[in-house]
Amino acid sequence: MTDKIFYHLPGLFEFYELYKVFLPLYRDHREYFIEGCEIGSIYGAPYDCIWGGGRVGYGEESPEDVASLMKEYGISSRLTFSNSLIDKSCLGDRKCNSLCRLFEHSGTVGNGIIITSDILMDHIKREYPDFYFVSSTTKVLTDPDDLRAELDRDEFRYVVPDFRLNVRLDVLNTLTSKQKSKIEFLCNECCSFDCMNRKACYENVSLKSLGEKCEDHICLSDKEGRGYRFSEAMKNPGFIGVGDIRDKYLPMGFSNYKIEGRSLGSAVVLEMLLYYMVKPEYQIKVREEIYLDSMLDLF
Repeated sequence: MTDKIFYHLPGLFEFYELYKVFLPLYRDHREYFIEGCEIGSIYGAPYDCIWGGGRVGYGEESPEDVASLMKEYGISSRLTFSNSLIDKSCLGDRKCNSLCRLFEHSGTVGNGIIITSDILMDHIKREYPDFYFVSSTTKVLTDPDDLRAELDRDEFRYVVPDFRLNVRLDVLNTLTSKQKSKIEFLCNECCSFDCMNRKACYENVSLKSLGEKCEDHICLSDKEGRGYRFSEAMKNPGFIGVGDIRDKYLPMGFSNYKIEGRSLGSAVVLEMLLYYMVKPEYQIKVREEIYLDSMLDLF
């Protein structure tokens, strides 16, 4: 059994201003935070990054400022390079390689790459060998055998399975201790549990990241059009809440939990941070500290 909870948070470039206010509270007032709760990493990618995937059109903060903030607080930065449609012609992209050069050695802890394409991973391993790798949820690993095979790949420090495997306790209980240590659950997905088009949706985002003009992916889910709502995500069969982590997943040996939300407003992301990381009796205090900061414009 593990007693540490490592959260991997959204918005490395997207929510820089929020983290500038949140991280001092996290460092200086640990009494506000749930025991054993740690920030394992913050992930994201600039809005015009062709290697990016999962989300497109977000993240305008200066990479130098982002790298400096993460170094100051000793938090691992993860570049979300999860474009699934990379070919060799993309590998020389100047902006993406510049990001790798900046972040490879920018912190006091190791930085990572969230990745889907083996072509891109081979390039980064060769040119920037000090990154660690995270197998992206955009691979949509729903088959237990596929998940085990991915967990057994030495290239990956962590693997994020599709959220529908969150509830497969019959599968999760058969994993070895080493395999469990590499699992990173996606906790708060709002997509329909029955959706069969997630891979097509991610490929559409990958095309847009590459600058291709294409129609938006048409989601056939009954949730389409409502937008993301945390309250709706909590009703999802694959949702993992704080009680589930404490009472079910930690005792099984799972330590790592990913919170999605790069395309959401900072106010919504703050509510997620409060829910997962802050003791209930301190949530209003942290909320006040952040909302009353004159430099931060939450939306």
